[in-house]
Amino acid sequence: MSLPVILVGAGGHAKVVLNLLQLFKHQVSGVIDPQLKQKGITEWRGLPVLGEDADVYQYPPNTVLLANGVGSLPGKNLRQTLFEQFKEAGYSFITLVHPSAIIADGVELAEGVQIMAGCILQPDVKIDENTLINTGAQLDHDCKVGKHCHLAPGVMLCGDVHLEDRCHLGPGSCVVQGRHLEQGAILGAGSTLLTDLPAGHKYLAAKPQQATKYSQ
Repeated sequence: MSLPVILVGAGGHAKVVLNLLQLFKHQVSGVIDPQLKQKGITEWRGLPVLGEDADVYQYPPNTVLLANGVGSLPGKNLRQTLFEQFKEAGYSFITLVHPSAIIADGVELAEGVQIMAGCILQPDVKIDENTLINTGAQLDHDCKVGKHCHLAPGVMLCGDVHLEDRCHLGPGSCVVQGRHLEQGAILGAGSTLLTDLPAGHKYLAAKPQQATKYSQ
């Protein structure tokens, strides 16, 4: 029998994670979120609010699992920080795969990985700790994705792409086969990457466009 789960965070991504936990009928004991506690909110989406981050320590690590409900944006490291903080204290994070995802033979998923609805992972894809593969992303054969990465909805990786830790790929972006993105690289929404991307660099091919009024 699996351990009860505590949901970490109560933002938009947490709603998606909670839905996935409920699909698999996991027992969710409650949610921790500092803002909810500060506002005096005692219930969130039917779950009791258990307090802020430090209140997790009231529950021994061998009695609960944690689900990371914190989302990921470039330059925002809270998701990684909480994962590492609780791992150091002995807690374990649940790995989640949406039932609509297609997972081929040879795929390896590390602790805390989240594979959301409609994703496709082809043979021998490897995903490291705490990485989020968001709605409808597609990873072809032999791709390797490091720790604490976020592949936003609709991302496409062609075969044998390698992402080091903390890479962020925006919605609808694409990386052609065999490319290498070094640590912390950022690929903007709608961009297609044809070359490697060095550490700490970003590629934003889709430039913001000004809206224009049209006649009805």
